[in-house]
Amino acid sequence: MTSAATIPDSAPRPWARVRQFLIRRGPLLVFALLLAYLAWQSPVFLGAWNIQASLTQAAPIAICAFGLVAVVMGGGDDVVAGGIDLSVPAGAALATAILSDQLTNAGASFGWAMLLAAGAALTVGVVNAILVTRIGLTSLLATLATLTSVVGITRVLTSNRRINVDDPVVLMVRDGQVLGIPNSVWLMLVAGAAFTFLMHQTAFGMRVQAVGGNREAATTSGIRPRPHIAMTFIIAGAAAAVASLALVARGSGSSPGVEDLLVVDMLLAGFLGAAFSPRNVVTIPGAMLGAIFVALLSNGLILIQVDNSWILGLKGVLILIVVSAAALQSRTR
Repeated sequence: MTSAATIPDSAPRPWARVRQFLIRRGPLLVFALLLAYLAWQSPVFLGAWNIQASLTQAAPIAICAFGLVAVVMGGGDDVVAGGIDLSVPAGAALATAILSDQLTNAGASFGWAMLLAAGAALTVGVVNAILVTRIGLTSLLATLATLTSVVGITRVLTSNRRINVDDPVVLMVRDGQVLGIPNSVWLMLVAGAAFTFLMHQTAFGMRVQAVGGNREAATTSGIRPRPHIAMTFIIAGAAAAVASLALVARGSGSSPGVEDLLVVDMLLAGFLGAAFSPRNVVTIPGAMLGAIFVALLSNGLILIQVDNSWILGLKGVLILIVVSAAALQSRTR
């Protein structure tokens, strides 16, 4: 005769499995339900035009999220003490402003303007690397301070005004297509492939993941954490530089405040992307899928005429959900 006392205490219970599933896949489930609702409410939500528009809109979100993911991979996924870079959208906005100003007001060539823009974005990454690895600030505090400073610099540079751009290269990225796919989407795909190779296929990427997974163990095995963590912030700066081209093309120039919504969308995309990973960790491909989900959600809410204030509030709630899930998963591990 079998009694309850003979069942091992370690036997998994149904509610525990449900709880684990909700922690690991809950954010993705919430997004899937929201997208299903939008498809039900709007007959054009799954139309080719909206899908293409959403992919185009996702490009700068995804590229910024690639930079965020690199920093999280190196610093660890603890949402408070781990790796995070809130300043990537600000760096992208600064690079966008410089690129637009040089092309429109200074009459510079595209190559020179892009070089200056990339230099500014990389400088933001270098500053973050120094603040975190040399001065010893947490990445959350350091990048929040950098975000605020860079936004101020950008507004001074542009006099808080829009700068229109009609450069042929920008127009080609905005309007051109290859094999029926917009060039801005190709930019996202090529950047995604490059960052995926760097962070998931190279020895450097493996060492970064080792540092983020267990810094003490990585140090014991001969890996120096500080240089690798510093490099992730510089990589995030490079992502911001690439994202600036997508931003200029998407908006036909530079607009004040572009970084505000981009921070929210980047965080959503980056941490939602973990739900696509078997190990529930942030990845570059997951961030791209997360960015597409976020862009679809934004466009879908606009299609059913939801007020912008409600859209921003909903995204704030979704950030709480995905970050809370990441924190719970980190505690479980």
